[in-house]
Amino acid sequence: MISPDAAAPCGSEHPRHLRNVLKEFEQPSRMRSILQVVTSLGGFLVLCAAMYLLADVSIWLALLPAPLAAFFVVRVFIIQHDCGHRAFFRSRRANDMLGLVCSLVTLTPYAGWRRQHAQHHGIWNNLDRRASGADIYSTCLTLEEYRALTPWQRRWYRLSRHPLVANVLVPPFVFLGLYRLPFDMPEGWESQRRNVHATNLALVTLYGGLAVLLGAGEVAVIQLTIMACAAIVGVWLFSVQHRFEGVTWARQDAWNFQDAALEGSSYLRLTPVLRWLTGNIGLHHLHHLNPRIPNYALQACQNDVTGMIATRTIGLREALRATRLALWDEANETMISFAAARRSLAAPA
Repeated sequence: MISPDAAAPCGSEHPRHLRNVLKEFEQPSRMRSILQVVTSLGGFLVLCAAMYLLADVSIWLALLPAPLAAFFVVRVFIIQHDCGHRAFFRSRRANDMLGLVCSLVTLTPYAGWRRQHAQHHGIWNNLDRRASGADIYSTCLTLEEYRALTPWQRRWYRLSRHPLVANVLVPPFVFLGLYRLPFDMPEGWESQRRNVHATNLALVTLYGGLAVLLGAGEVAVIQLTIMACAAIVGVWLFSVQHRFEGVTWARQDAWNFQDAALEGSSYLRLTPVLRWLTGNIGLHHLHHLNPRIPNYALQACQNDVTGMIATRTIGLREALRATRLALWDEANETMISFAAARRSLAAPA
């Protein structure tokens, strides 16, 4: 993981002062961290208990709280994410233990995801390093690369990037299916591979026990519905923060840490309730400037640095529209839709 102190000075007129301001928010608060664990994991468990009680009346009635429960899963994921950055507690062991607990809710093997996500923090929005596989949520082809595809390859790529497929169908498959297998982990990641299998065993034990106590059908319907909704929300949040109108992608020789954070990550402005439910992930530019800042300190940090930095701010409506942006037009330095790409292909050379 790259730290702000290793970044090349750019973007801000006072990069050293900016780094010093950010460092003031690095230290986690034990009480705030514990409170967030209680409200997040506790809120998720309370909602699950309510859903199982409602299932005795009607399974359809039981599913009504599923979207809210899904947001609590997202909030737990943000805690796991902070633990992976060693940002939630001062103790590395405490971070890792809590991250492992959170993985039983998020269904995301902690050790492997932590290592892959650390790679993301070294290459995001870098056009020359997309092949690493660390940016599966936010990567895209350039317009020239898309033009070079055969007609069938273009159709397949359009299908894979269709908003319904990329944002609704694929995310649950990733969390429920792909995360069960260490197929994409390089050689040498032995402890991360073992963590995948250990997580699977723990999940079978946990949810198998629930199935015995409460009924396999009810557990499957309730937990799969919650997880599918959480995966859709979570993947969309991560992808839109790097693929939106006004974003910047750069080649390796022009890429640097601070510009990539301010121009390659968004400030997704959400309502206070949504900020709370999503663990301030909308303040993604600050997270990339300094991944060691706990999520609950990001808003206070934003208040301090307002006026010191310039970043791309997008609202919820604009973020939803960004799902149509699928290609990077390198010549014009902008994200474009497939419709715009078709017009470009049809235009005379």
